[in-house]
Amino acid sequence: MEQEMFCYQCQETAGGKGCTKMGVCGKKADTALEQDKLILATKKLGLAVLEKGAKAEDVKSAAPLAINNLFKTITNANFDNSALEKAIDETQALTSKINGGKTLAENAELGVLATQDEDIRSLRELITYGLKGLAAYLKHALVLGYSDDKINLFVLTALAKLLDKNLTLDDYVALTMETGTYGVQGMALLDKANTETYGNPEITSVNIGVRKNPGILVSGHDLKDLEMLLDQTKGTGVDVYTHGEMLPAHYYPAFKKYENFAGNYGNAWWLQKKEFASFNGPILLTTNCLVPPTDQYKERLFTTNDVGFPGCKHIQDNENGKKDFKEIIELAKKCPPPTEIETGSIVGGFAHNQVFALADKVVDAVKTGAIKRFIVMGGCDGRASSRNYYKEFAESLPKDTVILTAGCAKYKYNKLNLGDIGGIPRVLDAGQCNDSYSLAVIALKLKEVFNLSDINELPIVYNIAWYEQKAVIVLLALLSLGVKNIHLGPTLPAFLSPAIASFLVEKFGIGGISTVEDDLKLFGLK
Repeated sequence: MEQEMFCYQCQETAGGKGCTKMGVCGKKADTALEQDKLILATKKLGLAVLEKGAKAEDVKSAAPLAINNLFKTITNANFDNSALEKAIDETQALTSKINGGKTLAENAELGVLATQDEDIRSLRELITYGLKGLAAYLKHALVLGYSDDKINLFVLTALAKLLDKNLTLDDYVALTMETGTYGVQGMALLDKANTETYGNPEITSVNIGVRKNPGILVSGHDLKDLEMLLDQTKGTGVDVYTHGEMLPAHYYPAFKKYENFAGNYGNAWWLQKKEFASFNGPILLTTNCLVPPTDQYKERLFTTNDVGFPGCKHIQDNENGKKDFKEIIELAKKCPPPTEIETGSIVGGFAHNQVFALADKVVDAVKTGAIKRFIVMGGCDGRASSRNYYKEFAESLPKDTVILTAGCAKYKYNKLNLGDIGGIPRVLDAGQCNDSYSLAVIALKLKEVFNLSDINELPIVYNIAWYEQKAVIVLLALLSLGVKNIHLGPTLPAFLSPAIASFLVEKFGIGGISTVEDDLKLFGLK
């Protein structure tokens, strides 16, 4: 039977090979086609900028659009064909303006499988997905007024190179590593944007119960949207709760002044159908991690930024970047309070600045043997039952180990009672997947403190859960920093051809996961 689509950019892709009829994420074949068209148009935009000499004014106009386009095609972001078609039209119009109407890459073919050589295809897609993850970081930084011309030029250059049929396998290997290098820079830029705007994250206990007021639930990653919503809900009698990857917003000092910032409701993104229904009030999706909604709450679901779903109200910003959330607030007032699904609190806020403040305590614990190993367990959560591995792995770790995490993978173990080591919690949550930069900075700081010549000499194990493209740029960033022996699960990416997978294993020690028992032995933890 002829394929209606082909997509294998996420970990849950059908059969571990590729979605060909409909995306496991809920993406339909016609939407997949529009996303393929948008990616191709965005590559041609990059090519137009390069062929015109990468003029500063062209980079300035093209980069934000390219970043938005890449973000729109991240898994679970935009399911709205009309929004994708509009982006294609805007991209083609700007491309035509830059190149004076000249036809570009006329022989460029549409879709993943258009690249015949499976190893070239594998690296092209690895780079593309890395660029999508990088674009997410750059978009969040740009919203806060932070941008970097060199990173923007790299994104456009890399997009153009993905159309170059003269590049060799070695050329694409080099571009893959370069993508990781710029990934580190993009993470650093976003870290600067967030901390200079909202302060350095600090150790915070976050309520996971509910209050008696009506509420608005904010999911995604965009802190600027949250700030605007909190400003507009002050004194209205409406509380604001975070969900999923928005949990770490509670760690920033700037948000603690809002008395109606009530706590975190629920867990990782994949449980939203159940949790959005029980929340009772309106939900605002600010970035990817949207699951196609049910009729039970679809009319209460609002999207903004690069997120979209047919039939859901989209909140657009004005020319000054401001958004009016009045409609959401008025709806919230008419809704019952959230149904309580759990009680208690969880602790987080262990980004690099906070961990550095505890450096002496941590170093002493390592020197005395109280802490024998750090386990980096960042990344993404997902629906597959195989992901229970990460909960069981965390529960089975020796009491002298500390988990370093960022991203929604933490929901597998951040509510477990794993205790502490001399007052240091055994789960140190640095924040969103966007904050994985902190994990790298902490590792580099430990390398310096212990006067080691190689980051791989540190007592750190990398056992990372991945799901979508932001995890890909985190992986490439770690590889660019020289980190080896990273284990990915629940499965290795389907977009890695056998030869490219072997290359990553041989050069970097990339591996998969097995059973909890076997992996504890493999990592020397049992």
